[in-house]
Amino acid sequence: MELATQRLKKGRDAYYWRLLATGLSFVLFGLSGLCLRLFVFPVLSCLPGDAASHQRRARRTISRLFWRFIRIMARMGVLTYEVKGAEKLGRPGQMIIANHPSLIDVVFLIGLVRDANCVVKRSLWENPFTRGPVRSTGYISNDGSMDMLDAAVERLQAGQTLIIFPEGTRTQPGKPPEFHRGAAAIALRGARMITPVTIKVSPTTLTKAEPWYRIPQRRVHFTLHVGADIAPDTFSALGPPPLASRKLNDYLHDYFIKELAADERSTPGH
Repeated sequence: MELATQRLKKGRDAYYWRLLATGLSFVLFGLSGLCLRLFVFPVLSCLPGDAASHQRRARRTISRLFWRFIRIMARMGVLTYEVKGAEKLGRPGQMIIANHPSLIDVVFLIGLVRDANCVVKRSLWENPFTRGPVRSTGYISNDGSMDMLDAAVERLQAGQTLIIFPEGTRTQPGKPPEFHRGAAAIALRGARMITPVTIKVSPTTLTKAEPWYRIPQRRVHFTLHVGADIAPDTFSALGPPPLASRKLNDYLHDYFIKELAADERSTPGH
């Protein structure tokens, strides 16, 4: 994937333009979700095929639109980005695990993987702008139930790629990620391989409880690094499921803390 390299150097890195462009991006995202629900997905549902085919078309449509949305934000000067190892994403039965520093992490990952399923927060199913797309794609609601875990395992066993954020919510700025064990349990039951993706945002933006208009003084840069695959079987052999799940979760947690710390040390100024 290419690195967006637009340069805006006028007055605090074009602060007021970026503020306007950020607001326009949110409006565009909301209107796009509404148009998908009212016009695009009803048309797609009329095409031949079973329910799985319709969901696959919807996921691919969302992926293309998400990547276009990222490109639009980059061209407007809202952000730049760099993706390392994107060619390793999108394999059958692959579980993609990522940290969650910003609101648009999921937009990046779904945009990079043309036919990925995703565990998304429950509130998206109630939002009028997003409930149409998430229902049409067959995305999984993160309600913490056993049904959610079973649905995620089923998707992986069927050969889908699954994106999941083990934190369940965005990382608190300045704090290390805290992983819930549910992602590890899903991986042990259904994943053929686990692929970690570390996401770094500099400076931080769109963090938890941060309004969209509180933008940083300079343009944001996203770095996504796709790590080496992790074999779930390695941990399944360590003991019964609860113990194996805890060991895998601890391993993933340590992996992300080390990778993010390495990224911090390599950033100019640290």
